[in-house]
Amino acid sequence: MTETLVSLALIFSQLSVLAFGGGNTILPEMQRQVVDVHHWMTAENFSALFALGQAAPGPNMMVVTLVGWQVAGWQGMLVTSIAKFGPSSLITVGVVHLWERFKDRPWRRIVQTGLMPMTAGLVTASAALITEASVTTWWLGGITAAVAALALKTRVHPLWLLAGGSLAGLIGGGLL
Repeated sequence: MTETLVSLALIFSQLSVLAFGGGNTILPEMQRQVVDVHHWMTAENFSALFALGQAAPGPNMMVVTLVGWQVAGWQGMLVTSIAKFGPSSLITVGVVHLWERFKDRPWRRIVQTGLMPMTAGLVTASAALITEASVTTWWLGGITAAVAALALKTRVHPLWLLAGGSLAGLIGGGLL
């Protein structure tokens, strides 16, 4: 158990520092580590934990806490949460201070311009990974496509889309 907790601490502290542009940018690497490298769960289990974490109130990275719980119970939950949120919080405090200090510098605008497409690409990669792990039938692919289209073309609140997807899953459960 101690070896698992140390592995969780190392993985999630590294991911914490890499979570540039938001927590969802590290989902592909988090999934690779817990599914492909350590074999702590399947891709489907990871996807389900991600969906549960998104549906729960609180930070959008509740998946971190859920992965820790799934892998090592209460201790894993505590270790992954501290390892993921601690280092990035400390770094953020320092960077915000520096960012404000250099707010009038011309290089700051250039950095901001470059960070936006990089962050969008990382979030898109995360969405592709979760979609690949979740869509295992034509029915689930249809739900995914419909929700993606509605999210892109309308201003429907994501919770309504989540509820609709859940209802469609319940109704079409025999097709899955």
